[in-house]
Amino acid sequence: MSTAAASASPGQVLADLLPASRVRDVALVLGGAALTGLAAQISVPVPGSPVPVTGQTFAALLVGTSLGARRGVSALVLYALAGLAGVPWFAGGASGLSVSFGYILGMILASAAVGALARRGADRTVWRTAGAMLIGEAIIYAVGVPYLAYAADIPFSTAVSVGLTPFLIGDAVKALLAMGLLPTAWKFADR
Repeated sequence: MSTAAASASPGQVLADLLPASRVRDVALVLGGAALTGLAAQISVPVPGSPVPVTGQTFAALLVGTSLGARRGVSALVLYALAGLAGVPWFAGGASGLSVSFGYILGMILASAAVGALARRGADRTVWRTAGAMLIGEAIIYAVGVPYLAYAADIPFSTAVSVGLTPFLIGDAVKALLAMGLLPTAWKFADR
């Protein structure tokens, strides 16, 4: 067990290390939504797929993990509602409903799951972080791929081939980044 995991209070996430207040929570939720919106602008089209590779899923999982389930979900719901209302911060500056909106819905659920796992220490070691990120990614795809099949009116198998398979390598890279970033943040917080 790392020293951060040994000395941090049980049930804490990184955001809990900041002085508690409603202002803190509001700022964290706004910041989490903004981070997700900014990360969505890192958008690379995938040939043959209506879904681009973005930094949005990585940001959503980091937001859920570092803020905890309640604040993470609040940040992602704010992100989704603002994008539906016309804020151009979905992938590539888009807003409103699209065939990829299911992934955003999945990110809301994934932020709840990884936030709850983080409260149980899943973000404090490399391998636990990897497990939490994989669970989060699986939830995003479990919602996003069927939504893509429905919204694009394509067979589920086609949705898997254009909305899941091309993204697996990128998601592995995102998990590796999180595996280094989150446990390192706990080590610095412990100092």
